[in-house]
Amino acid sequence: MGDLKIQKLADFILNSKYTVILTGAGCSVDSGVPDFRSPQGWWKKIDPRTVATVEALKTNYDLFRSFYQARIQHLDGITPHEGHRVLSRWEKEGSLQLLATQNVDGLHQASGSRHVRELHGSIRSFRCHNCQRHASKEQFMLGEHCSECGEKLRPNVVLFGESMPEEEWARSLEAVRKAELVIVIGTSLQVYPANQLPRMTSGRTVLINVEETGEEDRFNLFIAGRAVEVLPAVEEAIKSTHTLNNEKR
Repeated sequence: MGDLKIQKLADFILNSKYTVILTGAGCSVDSGVPDFRSPQGWWKKIDPRTVATVEALKTNYDLFRSFYQARIQHLDGITPHEGHRVLSRWEKEGSLQLLATQNVDGLHQASGSRHVRELHGSIRSFRCHNCQRHASKEQFMLGEHCSECGEKLRPNVVLFGESMPEEEWARSLEAVRKAELVIVIGTSLQVYPANQLPRMTSGRTVLINVEETGEEDRFNLFIAGRAVEVLPAVEEAIKSTHTLNNEKR
């Protein structure tokens, strides 16, 4: 990771009055959630164009439902890691103003974060695709149809070809535009339009990711590493800086 880079990010956070975080699949990998584009990711096992689409929901519902059933079942027993908890603590301390995520697993909320904007929806809630009536997880997992109109049920995730939830996007964009610091964690920056958010701030930008994405030059700072390791290290650097400053007084 590099101690100098860790300290630099700690200083960025300490000097920022408005910080926004954007997380992607890599932030959940350390909790045991598969990502999408790695050799072990979901999309290496199945073509998303055949399953995570409205077309699949309408014409091949058994495949659509079995794919999301598998993802939902995989989340059983999955819990937030220390990196998630660090972000939650920063929010409570007032160091983090908004967390926008491309993840649908709800791990940020499970760790205690409250100011979360889910850009791609949530796999933990369900509705009828036709009339939008709320449905339960049990109804979806059992293959039941809507109790109101009899149509197909689905998770509240954004499928390929669908637009992001308007309010989630608008609030995230508003926050990014007034941010003094935007930290991007665990994303390949390949998914539009979420990948445009870091470009829409006049503040400092930081990228934390296991591997290079080709976008590093667009950021003020790049730290190669996992969220579960980098974020606790930054938290410790912030605490050490506070201690040092208090000793100087």
